[in-house]
Amino acid sequence: MWHFPIAIPSSLGPWAVFASVLITQLGVPVPAVPMLILGGTMAAMGQASWVSMFAAAIGATMLADSLWFFMGRTRGRRLLNGLVRFSLSLDTTLRFARNVFERYGAPLLVLSKFLPGLGLVSAPLLGTTAIGVGVFLFWDLAGASLWAAFWLIGGAAIHDQIVQFVLWVRASGGTILDAFLAIFITFLLYRWVRRVQFRRYLAQVRISPPQLVEMMTSDEPPLIFDARPKAIREREPYRIAGAVPVDLDSPDLLDPELLKRPIVVYCVCPNEATAKRLIAKMQRKKMIHNIRALKGGLDAWEKHGFPVEPLPADLDASRYFVRPEHGALEGEYTVRATLSK
Repeated sequence: MWHFPIAIPSSLGPWAVFASVLITQLGVPVPAVPMLILGGTMAAMGQASWVSMFAAAIGATMLADSLWFFMGRTRGRRLLNGLVRFSLSLDTTLRFARNVFERYGAPLLVLSKFLPGLGLVSAPLLGTTAIGVGVFLFWDLAGASLWAAFWLIGGAAIHDQIVQFVLWVRASGGTILDAFLAIFITFLLYRWVRRVQFRRYLAQVRISPPQLVEMMTSDEPPLIFDARPKAIREREPYRIAGAVPVDLDSPDLLDPELLKRPIVVYCVCPNEATAKRLIAKMQRKKMIHNIRALKGGLDAWEKHGFPVEPLPADLDASRYFVRPEHGALEGEYTVRATLSK
């Protein structure tokens, strides 16, 4: 049998798995999967206990998720916005997580660790809801068990290849810790480059609240879209004056006549990710460039002291959209979206 030449003593293997998973689940951009795969390899070769590796991964996941859950319960949306603002993952969008939760509920925790953008925000997001603690812990335990087992068993299945890789690293004068450091730096640089690209794009398309006020008082006021999720609009039923709620996931099409006006989109995402999504769709479909995102969204608008108005209960949005004809090409007008009633 191969002797597993690693720089981590076998007795410290479970603790290394625990620390790696805990750091990752707390939001530090350090991938835990390589350590889980290594843990599975160590267990398969008799260098560590399966039970200890599995328990370490589950314990770290449950500890971090429980902390996020209770912080979400006490801090609410402010905490969620902070996670999105400081996360290096562009996939960490609250809109996607909310849509999945509204459709599937707490069972989303079973697969959230496997889906980009859901692993970090699912626990604090559920903390902002009325879900019971027992229900959360049950589904979180199921998800943590599935996630840990998948990668540990995967590491065991490819243990021969892992050993060969470690031997190659050693022959090159390095250690497995050097390999982990290289993976971490590569991962971090990739996320940082994506974030820089995202920020540069936003700098070109967003406007500040004072600039929106100037547009609203001009001779050609803009059409304002409220791109907040439906659940947020129901909890906070107010809007910027004249804003029209829009559902990005609807198959209906915006009336092309409306798109001749300047357009401003706002949401509650601190990095305007939802607004960016709508803008990208419009520009991709019809090369529409006269569209902007409100910097900071509705929160920034209120912080500047600008007024809001209640959402009309009888808003008739049918005049703002059209049904696509049978056989029409997707995006024939502009973007697949409907304005919510």
